[in-house]
Amino acid sequence: MRCATGWGSDMRIADWDDAYANRDHIHGAAQYIDRWPVAARAFRDGLASAGRARLDHAYGPAPRQRLDLFAPDGAARGLVVFVHGGYWMAFDKSVWSGFAAGAVAAGWAVAVPSYTLAPAARIAEMTREIAAAVAEAARLVPGPVRAAGHSAGGHLVARLTCADSTLAPAVRDRLAHVVPISGLHDLRPLLRTAMNATLGLDPVAAAAESPALLTPREGVRVTTWVGGDERPEFLRQSALLANVWTGLGADMASVVDPGTHHFSVIDGLGSADSALTRCLLG
Repeated sequence: MRCATGWGSDMRIADWDDAYANRDHIHGAAQYIDRWPVAARAFRDGLASAGRARLDHAYGPAPRQRLDLFAPDGAARGLVVFVHGGYWMAFDKSVWSGFAAGAVAAGWAVAVPSYTLAPAARIAEMTREIAAAVAEAARLVPGPVRAAGHSAGGHLVARLTCADSTLAPAVRDRLAHVVPISGLHDLRPLLRTAMNATLGLDPVAAAAESPALLTPREGVRVTTWVGGDERPEFLRQSALLANVWTGLGADMASVVDPGTHHFSVIDGLGSADSALTRCLLG
């Protein structure tokens, strides 16, 4: 007889690659991936033609240390930074511009950075790059700062809120709300995956870059957001961060978005009146 655990009668994961394989478990996954750059280009071109897009702005010397900044119609209420996913190995900012639409329509400026991917960079380097991108965007846009990231990007924005973040103190004081969407917050399981041949994590690095194993900085509100139809590992990872950081006194909330999966969960960022955008902008 096996004892029930509350998560099910047997939660052992036998295939760690499958645990993180989103495309294999989402019907029509390719359609999402194909439409993102099309929507991104249309949004980007529209704002550029209106003089409201600053494209390929450098926040550092490396080739991928570039961000796109989209301005609202009128004075910005503040800055939102959206950090893309791709398991720290794929994509760049050009695919994701469309997910700035909701916050821009609500009156916020939105920065979408690229960052150096594995294997050219280790995850610790990426966390420093994102901190630099946020600092540069905050230099360009006054007011409060909010950050959201999807999947690996969820991990990277969660790292902004850790006590050891390299974000400059003046910018940290402006960071009001962080929303990791389907984020990965304990990187140690990735040591068991094939992708680690590219990521190059070892046990020390995995622990050092895991927000769930780190101390949250005081004064920042954090909301984990995850799709109700996601792979169990993504539900577990979001719940883990919310659980641990709540126990450490963080201003923490957790949302499971019903009926959404790993690719559809970010759709709300394209609309100013969606629950996700309203949550992010607070």
